[in-house]
Amino acid sequence: MSEKISLKEAERKVFHSAFADGLWDVLIGCFLLEFSIAPLLSESLGDFWSSMVFLPFFGLVYLAVWLTRKYVVTPRIGKVTFGTARKRKLARFTLVMLVANILVFILGLVTALLADRGSAGGMTSFFKLVPTMLGLFVLLGFSFAAYLLDYPRLYFYGLLLFVTPILGEWLYQNHGAAHHGWPITFGVASAIIIGTGLVTFVRLLLKNPPIDASAEEV
Repeated sequence: MSEKISLKEAERKVFHSAFADGLWDVLIGCFLLEFSIAPLLSESLGDFWSSMVFLPFFGLVYLAVWLTRKYVVTPRIGKVTFGTARKRKLARFTLVMLVANILVFILGLVTALLADRGSAGGMTSFFKLVPTMLGLFVLLGFSFAAYLLDYPRLYFYGLLLFVTPILGEWLYQNHGAAHHGWPITFGVASAIIIGTGLVTFVRLLLKNPPIDASAEEV
């Protein structure tokens, strides 16, 4: 029994270490920068292109994360090959993230269509609920991801991003913050997440000197 418990704990630690290098945090934070900067570009580029211009940026960030994990992280913690059970969890994580993104996309599309058709007058209650619904979708998505990946920090990020659009709307309604406060609130949220990721990454480098890369089946 104790051996089974030890193997299960070892499996959990190895799986967790694959997502605890801080680079996922940096990737998430960089993605959130779009919600902070895109509203500032929408007047000159339009809603579509103000988002599309970030695709090359996301590609560069993803490439940088991939190269850093391959040439900096792997020589320190080794290379992990996941077994069937963990691969199923990763597949479920991918599905959850896909559903969450689809829900956010649909919410944004419906909101934009109603606003463009001049429905704001009769849909005041709906527009007031949009920040809360957006935050709720993100909270649920991050909570499921935290559970599936055994990555507790995602619970905190989910709560942070649940509050972010609501606080932005409050700043917009009460203090006249531009673009519903998103440049401020999402800017702060992304800075917190990127900062957390960088601190975690630096700690990993300090605690783990380079070792020979090895593969381990868990």
